[in-house]
Amino acid sequence: MRKNAGSHSGRMFSDRTWIIPFFASLLVSMSLVLTAIIGALSSSGGGEESPFDIISFPGSGDSSGYFVESDFERAFNASEAVKMEVPRFAYLISGTKGDSHRMMRTLEAVYHPRNQYILHLDLEAPPRERLELANAVKADPLFREVENVRVMSQSNLVTYKGPTMIACTLQAIAILLKESSEWDWFINLSASDYPLLTQDDLLHVFSNLSRDLNFIEHTSLTGWKLNQRGRQIIIDPALYLSKKSDLAFTTQRRTIPTSFKLFTGSAWVVLTRSFVEFCIWGWDNFPRTMLMYYTNFVSSPEGYFHTVICNTEEFRHTAISHDLHYIAWDTPPKQHPISLTMKDFDKMVESKAPFARKFAKDDPVLDKIDKELLGRTHRFSTGAWCVETSDGGADPCSLRGNDTVLRPGPGAERLRELLQVLLSKESLSKQCL
Repeated sequence: MRKNAGSHSGRMFSDRTWIIPFFASLLVSMSLVLTAIIGALSSSGGGEESPFDIISFPGSGDSSGYFVESDFERAFNASEAVKMEVPRFAYLISGTKGDSHRMMRTLEAVYHPRNQYILHLDLEAPPRERLELANAVKADPLFREVENVRVMSQSNLVTYKGPTMIACTLQAIAILLKESSEWDWFINLSASDYPLLTQDDLLHVFSNLSRDLNFIEHTSLTGWKLNQRGRQIIIDPALYLSKKSDLAFTTQRRTIPTSFKLFTGSAWVVLTRSFVEFCIWGWDNFPRTMLMYYTNFVSSPEGYFHTVICNTEEFRHTAISHDLHYIAWDTPPKQHPISLTMKDFDKMVESKAPFARKFAKDDPVLDKIDKELLGRTHRFSTGAWCVETSDGGADPCSLRGNDTVLRPGPGAERLRELLQVLLSKESLSKQCL
């Protein structure tokens, strides 16, 4: 018995002789694999930078990583840079009483099958007008097929001076995020806005841009504006009533905040999906804090996004101080800009901006923009996705082709020239100052 036990234990011991060679070979194999990985990383690090990263955004303590003009030029050179996937835009087009037809005209001028669109006609418009707008979208065969145009069923009362406009904008963004997960930039327009180039132009140029860029005109809130807007407390009756009325001003004044810096700028923005997700989902408490702060703030649309982006380290270096609009003002400027007419056409084109505002309803200059800048022969601006022949006056967009194919025109070159200026080191050095 003992002999058999001893022999069995001897066999077990002899079976374990493989352990030392096994672990030795395993150690050698792991060393070889790690050496290969490190070598691959170091060799790839010494190569050229990705042509897609037109601009990198370093931390505040590192200014050496800013955009270099040669990188920008290379990224726009189709022979040297592989283009990124064609982006998608998410548009909010808003209006009030009597604006439904203007909203449809703006929608058709900026329409492209790749994009998402949401229309908001505020509570001041009669129910019949809102119903007509919803029915016009629902009855359109192209909109039904692509399913990328929506009308907000819940109408809000919107006043420009109070927080209702920013609240409506955030609601529209939330709907867009819920309904579609495939868009890259959010753009807000009103019924009095109009494009100055085709969507093919815009998509072509943005195809070569970093998806991190936010176009939001901004400047520090200082001087008399800081005292009048930063200290003043208002109540917007539009939050509680069903008819527009003037803001109510309180006699109390608040102190200027010290934990964050106030910024102001244009209410018209082109914001990245990642930034608006930050504002909506609020994984950081700051966007919610700012929303409460701007609830009692004069002209909240001119400050909310600006203050959030410039006080958030993750996004402050992505803010490009331009709203991509051509806007003309009185001297000194009044609350609303000058209405654009035929005499402003050349200035609009020379601005190289993709959008302009504001326009009076059916002003003749819109027909000139349609003909000379947008190539509109029927409903939509010209685009490579329109593949029907125009023989006999047929609508070329009645037949939809591949929406990833683009046919950029002179508008793309104008926008490219504008972005060269906006993304220069000189312009980027003024971010959030």
